[in-house]
Amino acid sequence: MKGMTRGELAKTCHINPETVRYYEQTGLLTTPARSEAGYRLFSDAAIARIRFIKRAQAAGFTLDEIRDLLAIQSSAHGTTGDVRAMVDNKLADIEARIAALVSIKHTLLHLRNDCPGGDAPVSECPILHSFEATEATGV
Repeated sequence: MKGMTRGELAKTCHINPETVRYYEQTGLLTTPARSEAGYRLFSDAAIARIRFIKRAQAAGFTLDEIRDLLAIQSSAHGTTGDVRAMVDNKLADIEARIAALVSIKHTLLHLRNDCPGGDAPVSECPILHSFEATEATGV
């Protein structure tokens, strides 16, 4: 029986063998055939699957989302609209995270601008005072 061991597959795909094991355990990779000695033997399809997973991760998808993409891909009823909806959801999530980061950046810029820096004691630090403020901040 021809195939690659977990280590050979991992080396081919430039990933850790434990990643291959994790992908197996979580259903991202199908259970491979076994040799007469009991070794798992992966086919070239496993290489293609791992490359798909890694490219989807590079595009920002989580492993759960990748599992959904793979389910759509293998479904007789999956459509390109289903895939596009997942991309639209991912874009909305990224836009929300960007907006949150921009808000944090503005807060930090204001705090920095309020602080004279230098050798003043921390008891006079406007940044620390703003964190201690008792006014309603939602926290």
